[in-house]
Formats: sequence, C-alpha cells, structure tokens
Amino acid sequence: MRFTIFQDSAIGARAINQDRMGYCFSREALLAIVADGMGGHMRGEIAAQLSMQTAAALFQQMAQPRLRDPAAFLDEALRAGHRELHKYRELHDMPECPRTTIVACVIQDNHAWWAHAGDSRLYVFRRGKVIARTRDHSKVENLVNLGLITAEESETHPERNKVLNCLGSPFEPSVEVNSRFALRADDVVLLCSDGFWSGVREPELAATMNEGDPMAESVPRLVRRAVEKNGVNSDNTTALALRWHDETELDQIPTLSTMGLPDGAVTTTIAIGQASGKEVENTDLSEDEIERTIAEIQQAIQRSNRAP
Repeated sequence: MRFTIFQDSAIGARAINQDRMGYCFSREALLAIVADGMGGHMRGEIAAQLSMQTAAALFQQMAQPRLRDPAAFLDEALRAGHRELHKYRELHDMPECPRTTIVACVIQDNHAWWAHAGDSRLYVFRRGKVIARTRDHSKVENLVNLGLITAEESETHPERNKVLNCLGSPFEPSVEVNSRFALRADDVVLLCSDGFWSGVREPELAATMNEGDPMAESVPRLVRRAVEKNGVNSDNTTALALRWHDETELDQIPTLSTMGLPDGAVTTTIAIGQASGKEVENTDLSEDEIERTIAEIQQAIQRSNRAP
C-alpha cells in the first residue's frame, strides 16, 4: 500500500478538546479513526479515546498482516468499544456512561470499508467530486430523508446537534457498515467530526481535495477555516485525510509505503493499550508526541524504501 495521510485537530471555542483521531497499519491493511466525545455527557474525551484504543488494539491482534473480513472487523471493533465504555462506567461507579460518536475506515486490497455511529463523517473524493459519504444518525438527517427540510436548511436547523446513535448509550448502538468500495489512484478519504463538516461546505471540501496541495497544508487550512466559519460557537474540529496512490507511482511526493513492514508488525499513531477501561486518561498522546510519531514513521519507511 502507498498513501499520503495527515491529521489535524483544533479545540475551537470549547474548554477542552474531546475529539480523538489516529491511524495504524500493517503491511496489507490500514485503519483510520475519528471519534467525537459527546460533551453533554461525563468524560466525553475518555469515551473517544477508549473507543479508538479498543479498535486499534483489535486491529493489532487481527491484522496479521491482513484482516480476514474487514466489514466484520469494523462492526466488532465499534461494538467492543461500546462494551468497554460500559466497563469503564462500572469501574468508576459513574451515574452514566461516557459517550462518543465515531467513524472508522479500513483499507485493504485497494478497497475501503467504513463504519460509523452518530454524526462523525467519512467522505470519498474523486476528481473534485464527492462520490461517497456517510449519512448522519441524527434528527436533522432524518428530516432531510423524509423530505421535511432541505439539505441547505439542515445546516442552520436549531436541532442539528441532536444525535440519535452513539457508543456508550444505554442501548446497543446501530453500527452502519459500508462494504468494499473500490479506490482509484488520487482518491481522497476524509474522516471528520461534526465541528469540521459543519464549517466547510461539500463543494469547498471537494475543490480543496482536488487541488493537489500536500495534505500537510490542505488539512490544517480546512480545519482553521471551519473554526473561523463557526466562530464563537465553534466545536472541537478534527479531520484525518488520506490520499491513495498507485504502487507503481514513482513521483517525488513523500508517501508512506507499507511494503517494508514484516508480518505481524503494526505502525500506529494511537497509544494502544489493553482494552480494560483502566487508567485511560494517562495513555493519550499529546499533539507534539503525535507529530513526532508520524515523522518517525515516515522516516523509517522512507529508509526501508531506499534499502537495497
């Protein structure tokens, strides 16, 4: 696999950042995740972190070096995260369970599979157009589907933040899985929280992803734009974008290649621990640590690509 990837997050106008993002990959499979802890409930940041870590831990166990069934893996990974949140609530004797929305994507064999619960989104862009997108599990999305309001009206609807599905709810979540989407060279897969997509319209997203700018420039620029657009009401704003490349491409674009990874090895920006619900607060990576990890990953893979 060969790809370019970048992630960025901004706190917006909130007191803390409850969004979490990360990715990990073996030689033949990649997992990317964005989770948005729900601020109206206790410890939303813990919900996002624990859900992401649970999925990453399962990926590390099962991608050896590929997943047998990516769709089944995604369904199990999100449901396992839901169970871990309830274990965390019991362990800490909390009156309610921490909650989070989440979107996750697996890429393997030049195809993408994705799953989500809530209103964290995934887009696929091709040649300046949105060719696939998740549909929010929200009240406003239901109103659009029923024809009661337009997509444009949904952007300013007073109940646009009412989510109908998440991990950590009292009931088993509905995990919506999309199976086997064929990727082409230069396709862009974007995962983001609602603080991001609420501040950047789809045409602008598609146009920016089609410009060919490095991900390290376009993703932070869009995150800043979303925060500025949402102003004093801006939420935590997070995006993770991946551009897919043909293995035969020999251009000078700095890409990641997984070909040098041995069987059983997993490279990750996620602090993977035991999915036990214990001491999750101390396992998160700081922004500086994440950037150092990404730089180390890129340097190691570039060295392996140059090795005879």
